[in-house]
Amino acid sequence: MSTVTVHMAASLDGFIARKDGRVDWLETSDRFEAGQTLDPQFVADFLKSIDCYVMGSRTYETALAFEAAGHGWAYGDKPVFVLTRRALEKIRPTVELVSGELRQLIDHTLRPRFANIWIAGGGALCGECLRQGLVDEVRLSLMPVLIGEGIPFFQGLDRDVALHLLETKAYQSGMVALRHAVVR
Repeated sequence: MSTVTVHMAASLDGFIARKDGRVDWLETSDRFEAGQTLDPQFVADFLKSIDCYVMGSRTYETALAFEAAGHGWAYGDKPVFVLTRRALEKIRPTVELVSGELRQLIDHTLRPRFANIWIAGGGALCGECLRQGLVDEVRLSLMPVLIGEGIPFFQGLDRDVALHLLETKAYQSGMVALRHAVVR
């Protein structure tokens, strides 16, 4: 049985990036002493549990820009499926550029092969996955900042999506992580 998780870091007012795509607000100077630390071994073990990533083309381009700026490739050697209709540069053998039906990709290509599938953005892709009923969990890392306007996490939802809270964690960085199951 596989699990499809939508995850994104967002400002407290629900934006995943500024209108121009920048995410400079992700690094904050907040400090919450009672929060947990993000132990590097915990993070490494957690990332090992993810089997593959799915992202849109703009999220892929943002990841490439982070790598070019010296921040590394955040997805390690895990398979990364980039949904795009544009011609993009494939920069590593673990990246697969795909187009076509989202349901076909998730239900017929990825679910049979991978147990832990993460949708890593962007907002249009996250919204479409929820609209089509493809998501099992929603994870949101809320950053302690308000940016006023930008790209929303869930774009174009046409109905309510009921969620059940599974877990909350507050970190010393001021980030609050929320984990919800999608109620079917």
